[in-house]
Amino acid sequence: MLKKHLLTAFLLVFAFSFSVAFSQEDLAIEKKEGYIFTDEIRLAATPVKNQFRSGTCWSFGTNSLIESELLKMGKGEFSLSEMFVVRHTYIAKAERYVRLHGNMNFSAGGALPDAFWVLKNFGMVPDEAYDGKVIGEPNHVHGEMDAVLKAYVDAIIKNPNRKLTPVWKNGFISLLDAYLGPYPDEFTYKGKKYTPKSFADMLGVNADHYIQLSSFTHQPFYQPFIVEVPDNWNWDKAYNLPLEELMEVIDDALANGYTVVWASDISEKGFSHRNGVAIVPETDPEILDGMERGRWETMTQKEKDELLYGFKDPVQEKKITQEERQLAFDNYTTTDDHAMHIIGTARDQNGTKYYIVKNSWGTDNNPYGGYLYASEAFVQYKTMSIMVNKNAMSRKIRGRLGI
Repeated sequence: MLKKHLLTAFLLVFAFSFSVAFSQEDLAIEKKEGYIFTDEIRLAATPVKNQFRSGTCWSFGTNSLIESELLKMGKGEFSLSEMFVVRHTYIAKAERYVRLHGNMNFSAGGALPDAFWVLKNFGMVPDEAYDGKVIGEPNHVHGEMDAVLKAYVDAIIKNPNRKLTPVWKNGFISLLDAYLGPYPDEFTYKGKKYTPKSFADMLGVNADHYIQLSSFTHQPFYQPFIVEVPDNWNWDKAYNLPLEELMEVIDDALANGYTVVWASDISEKGFSHRNGVAIVPETDPEILDGMERGRWETMTQKEKDELLYGFKDPVQEKKITQEERQLAFDNYTTTDDHAMHIIGTARDQNGTKYYIVKNSWGTDNNPYGGYLYASEAFVQYKTMSIMVNKNAMSRKIRGRLGI
């Protein structure tokens, strides 16, 4: 009888031990699901901001790069004013729109060189001197402002007086004063008075050191060309490189301690801020017809869930060629949707390379505090253009471009 009880006890202990071991094994397997990233390069960056319901990613992305440059230069941490940049570009855009009788795009969108154009010609201010939040909202909400500004310039080009008045521009600026706040001609920062120009001089960032690069076959390589996208209102040029060399520029910059501002298409279903991943699966998903945070936020949760991947595990991605990215640009499946800030590289558990990207959609509903990991394939495929300090580039490529 005693032997029987001992045998029963032994079997119970064995079964319990096996059950515990099995459960722990299950937990270990469960923990391994999903993307596991190991950062290789992660350069200094300022805190993630939130463009919220505004189409101003281009300003957030480029200002973020300038802020990282200041950290690299040992200047300390700055939060620069995106709305100071937006204000100046809106005024210049309105002038060009009127001169062209409305035959150009007029919207909140912009291009990567815009912030550097503002820095060079008008200076810069800190966010605390001009945050643009004067309508009573805690975050940027620009729907009404954008619509009013567009209606205003459309009324001007209709020319109801049969000639333009000399005060139309003053009226436009007054609208910006109302929606973003009066212009900061002078302000105090850390106990010292500045103008936008003197503040920019104190920062010591040379706008002429930053160049735009792209990679398309409809233009000659190693030559500058005007990037043919609607938001390039200032007709800025980019140097054209073969895809392999464009990626080399990004990698060289990061390896040398320089970050990169990145203009990309995000209309692919493989781009998920909620999951913190941007990928190009071998199997084509349905295309998400939308761009910028505002349009994304109009979708119901059910619609979002239907459009998004589960992103449970890394998937096999497409091999991107120069021809494939050109085709996507030519047929409008790659468009100028969004600008972000690349600050490093990482690998997933399978050894696949990713770029660490700082977004401007806040830190909520994202597993990496507002960052995402964009695969090398995604960057190869969906990059519209990049902007980088020319000192980050190799002599070989600079020589080919003549810079």
